[in-house]
Amino acid sequence: MTAQPETLYGADDLTHLEGLDAVRKRPGMYIGSTDSRGVNHLVNEILDNSTDEGVAGFASAVTVVLRADGGVQVDDDGRGIPTDINAKSGLNGVELVLTRLHAGGKFGGNGYKTSGGLHGVGASAVNALSLRMDVTVKRDGKVHEISFQRGVPGEFDGDGPGARFRPASGLRVVRRMKRGEPTGTSIRYYYDARYFESGARLDVDAVRAKLRNTAFLVPGVSYTLWDRTQPEAVPATGAWSSGQRGEPAQEPGKEIFHYPHGITDMVEFLTPPGDKPVSGILLVAGEGTYKENAADANGVMQSGVERRAQVEVAFRWGTGYDRTVECFTNTIRNVHGGTHRKGFERALVRALTEAIRNARGLLKPKEDAPVLDDLLEGMTAVVHVRVPEPQFTSQTKDELSTAGITRVVQSLVEAYLKEWVEGRRTKTEARTVLQKVVDAARVRLTQKQQKDAARRKTALEGASMPPKLVDCRSTGISRSEIYIVEGDSALGTARMARSSEYQALLPIRGKILNVQKASLQQVLDNAECSAIVQVLGAGSGRTFDLTAMRYGRVMIMADADVDGSHIRTLLITLFAKYMRPVIQAGRLFAAMPPLHKVTTRGRNSETVYTYTQQEMENTVARFERARKPVVKPVPRFKGLGEMDADELWETTMNPATRAVRRITFDDVERAEETLELLMGERVEPRKNWLIESSGRIDEETIDA
Repeated sequence: MTAQPETLYGADDLTHLEGLDAVRKRPGMYIGSTDSRGVNHLVNEILDNSTDEGVAGFASAVTVVLRADGGVQVDDDGRGIPTDINAKSGLNGVELVLTRLHAGGKFGGNGYKTSGGLHGVGASAVNALSLRMDVTVKRDGKVHEISFQRGVPGEFDGDGPGARFRPASGLRVVRRMKRGEPTGTSIRYYYDARYFESGARLDVDAVRAKLRNTAFLVPGVSYTLWDRTQPEAVPATGAWSSGQRGEPAQEPGKEIFHYPHGITDMVEFLTPPGDKPVSGILLVAGEGTYKENAADANGVMQSGVERRAQVEVAFRWGTGYDRTVECFTNTIRNVHGGTHRKGFERALVRALTEAIRNARGLLKPKEDAPVLDDLLEGMTAVVHVRVPEPQFTSQTKDELSTAGITRVVQSLVEAYLKEWVEGRRTKTEARTVLQKVVDAARVRLTQKQQKDAARRKTALEGASMPPKLVDCRSTGISRSEIYIVEGDSALGTARMARSSEYQALLPIRGKILNVQKASLQQVLDNAECSAIVQVLGAGSGRTFDLTAMRYGRVMIMADADVDGSHIRTLLITLFAKYMRPVIQAGRLFAAMPPLHKVTTRGRNSETVYTYTQQEMENTVARFERARKPVVKPVPRFKGLGEMDADELWETTMNPATRAVRRITFDDVERAEETLELLMGERVEPRKNWLIESSGRIDEETIDA
C-alpha cells in the first residue's frame, strides 16, 4: 500500500468574505436564482424600498424606467435615503445601505412600522451584482449624488457602465433643491451579466405585473412603468426620470397603474374572463395581535413579544371551477403562500362547513361535508397582511412563515363569514354560495367514481367502456391514439382504414354540448362529453390526471366543411376548459382531411390531394401546363364518409403521410378570451367581432 502525502488543513484554508463579496460568490442565495428570475428580482429589491416609503405615507409616486442603454431606474418622491453620517460605521446613510449587508431602516427604530425589506440585504445585493449604480437623493434642501462601480463608491465621467471611473468616498452635493421640488430617491443600475446564466434577460411583463400588483396593494401610490427600450420611446438623460407625477401617460412606452379601491380592484382583475360572479366581493379588514420570540434593541432574545398585524382579505366566488388565491406580506408577493393563507383556508373550512351542516336542505342524509377544494372552487381571493419583522422561508420571500399570523387571519375571516351567513341582507347570497359548494362536492365525487370506473383495459375493465368505442389492441400509452370521429358513416370508413393495433375510434353524434355555456355537472350529464371523459380515463376539471390517460394522442377527425370546423371548435373548447393538461402536454391534434382529389388521366396517372380551393386550382394548372389531362370535374369530398378506406388511411390516418395540426396554448389568457368571445353566452361581442372580421373573407370561396 502506497503512503499518501498528508493534506494539511489549517486556519489559512478558511475564507472570510468581506463586504459584498459573499453576494458575488453565491448570488443565488441572495436573489433566488441566476436566470431571468434573478434579473427581475433585482428590480423588485429596489422597487420594494420605494414602496415602503409609500406604505409609510411618505411617497405618492413611484416610477420605473427601463432605459434604452440597458439600465433600470427606480424613482420615488419619498423622504430620500438619509444622507447624514452614521455614528457607528462612520459612513453616510447612502453608502451604508448600499455597501453593507444587513444595514437599513427596517431593524426597529423609527424608520418603518412594517416593510417589505427584512434582512437589509436587497439594495446592497443589487449594488454588488451591478457594473454601475447611480444614486440621487433629494433631502434636506440639497440634491446629493453618488455612484458605484461593482459596489465601490466613486464618480464616472460619462454615461453608461463603460465610462471612466474614479474611486472616491462620500456624497457629492450637486445643487440646492428648488422651491416646491419634491424630496425622494432615484437609483439607476446596470446589472453585471457575468453573474447570471447565458440568455438571462429582464422580463418586462414580469416588471409590469409587479407594478400592477403593488399598485393594487398600496392604493395611495401611483406607479408608472416607462419602457424606453422600444425604438419609438424617448431616450432618458440624467439620473432623475422625467416621468414623474403629472406627465401625460400617452407618451410611447409609458403606463400608469393606480387603483383607488385596492385589493377589491385586484379581485376584479384576477377573475377569469367569462367567469360570472356568484357572490359580491367580500372584504375583511382588521387587526390582531400575536406573540413571538424576538430580539430587543440590544440583540437579546425576548420571549412573548406582542406584535400587531393588519389583515386585509378580499374574495368572491364565480361560476367557474378554477381558483386563484394570491398572498402578500407587506406588499411582497408570496408565491407559495404561507401561514396567512393557511389561516384563510382554515377559516373557510370551519365557518362554511358548519354553515352547510346547519342549513336545511343542502346536504342529503349520510352525505359527506365538502372539503377545502370544494370551498375554493371558482374563488378569486387576495390575502394581504402587514406584519412587523415578518419571517420568510428564504431571502426571496416566497412563503411567509410567521406562525402567529395563522390565528390572526383565521379569527378575523371566520368571524366575518359567520356574520355574512347569518346576516339579514346577505344570507340569500350566502345560501347561493353554499349551494355551489355542495354541488362542487357532488361533482368531485362523481368524477372520482368515473375515474375509478375508467381503467386501462383488461378483459374485465373493458366492459365499463361505452359500447360505441372501437378500441385498439395495444396497451402501450406512447404509441396508442384515439380518433374522435364525427358520425356513423365516417366511423364505418375509419374502422376499415385504421390500424387496429394502435388506433382507437370513438364516434360522436354531430355537435356536442357547448361547454363554455354549461356547468361541469351539465357536461358530465351530456352523453357525448361524458363518453369522451370516460374513454380517456383521466377525469376532468381540477381532478384531471394526465398520467392516467389511456391514450398517447387524441385526434379530432371532422369533415372539412363549416359544420366540421364547428365540431372541432366545440371539442377543443371541451378540452381547453375541462381537460387542459392534454393541450398543455401537446397531445391534442386536429386531423386535416383533404377537400379535393386531383387525378390525371392515362396509364401513369398521378393523384394529389388538396386542402383548399386555391391549392386545387394551382395543382390542376400545373398538370395542364405539363400536358397531363386531369379528370374533371375534380371530385370534392363533402364528408369523411365519402372517402374509401384507402383514401382515408393515406390522407388522414397514416402517420407517415397524414397532415395533422397540434392544438397549442401558447398564450393562456388570450386563448381564454377568444374561447369566451366565440363560444360564450354574450352575443353582442361575438356579433361585433363577426362584423369587424367580415373583410377578411374571400367571397369567391363561399358555396352559395
